[in-house]
Amino acid sequence: MENEENGSSELEEVVATEGQAVEDSAELPVEDIESLRAKIAELEDQINEQKETVLRAKAEEQNIKRRADNDISNARKFALERFANDLLPVVDSLERGLEITAPEENEEIKVHQEGVVLTLKMFEGVLVKHNLEAVSPEGEPFDPALHQAVSMQESGDCEPNTVMTVMQKGYTLSGRLVRPAMVVVSKAPA
Repeated sequence: MENEENGSSELEEVVATEGQAVEDSAELPVEDIESLRAKIAELEDQINEQKETVLRAKAEEQNIKRRADNDISNARKFALERFANDLLPVVDSLERGLEITAPEENEEIKVHQEGVVLTLKMFEGVLVKHNLEAVSPEGEPFDPALHQAVSMQESGDCEPNTVMTVMQKGYTLSGRLVRPAMVVVSKAPA
């Protein structure tokens, strides 16, 4: 019971104090009210600045996360690039080995060539599986972004600036050039 009396007396004191504060504010001079209004406006400006700062920080966080995701995606996508560059001379050697023709009566050489053909096909299948694709532009217009011109030859058969011969295939990894194709380009006859 004493607690109830103490609680109600405390409540009465708070109400009396609040009432006094309201009466006191009614008696405040106009200068004090204006300074309070100015202080309120200043605090509202600070709140707005803090909101903008928080929004900028959130936007920056999202940008950093997006950039990190892109970097991770690119790292995964192009992790094989150096390894692929090391393997491409092996493919070139196998292709050059197949260019050599042997007398047809030599069965042993034919068997070896068939083995090389199968090995090359397996190798090319692995390259395609890992998004490493050959660029062999024979007969196509010369594209300096994908091709490296080794020489130019006069030709009446081809349009000028057309790839006549591919000396070495180029390769792309997931659409990005790993090695340009080395080509001979046609030019108009003199």
